[in-house]
Amino acid sequence: MATRLGMVVIDATDARGLARFWATLLGWEVVAGQDDEGWVTIRGEGAAPIGFQRVASLPRVTWPEGDVAQQAHLDVYVEDLGAAAALALELGATRLEHPGTSASFAVFADPAGHPFCLCVVPEGA
Repeated sequence: MATRLGMVVIDATDARGLARFWATLLGWEVVAGQDDEGWVTIRGEGAAPIGFQRVASLPRVTWPEGDVAQQAHLDVYVEDLGAAAALALELGATRLEHPGTSASFAVFADPAGHPFCLCVVPEGA
């Protein structure tokens, strides 16, 4: 049986707004959205699409410690960490402190509070 990843789906109270954040950060485009704005999809060349599904409420992750644990996160590969970090902040991300701070990655939360990492492109990737 052959399988492949069809889509990553992220819950958000503002699916359209979060889709715009990620589309702009990744240089992708919004390609589909239901009329009720409960579902929005973004796509980039050569990658599985990301869907955003509206939910009524969503507790904000209290990463790296606290009552609401992170359950998943995205690693976004970038060539220029400083420029990507500045764009993420301009788009509404929040920088999160990480005990293992490094010159090769930085941890953020998107506007809905989902943690993600900006990582310098690893050799061979």
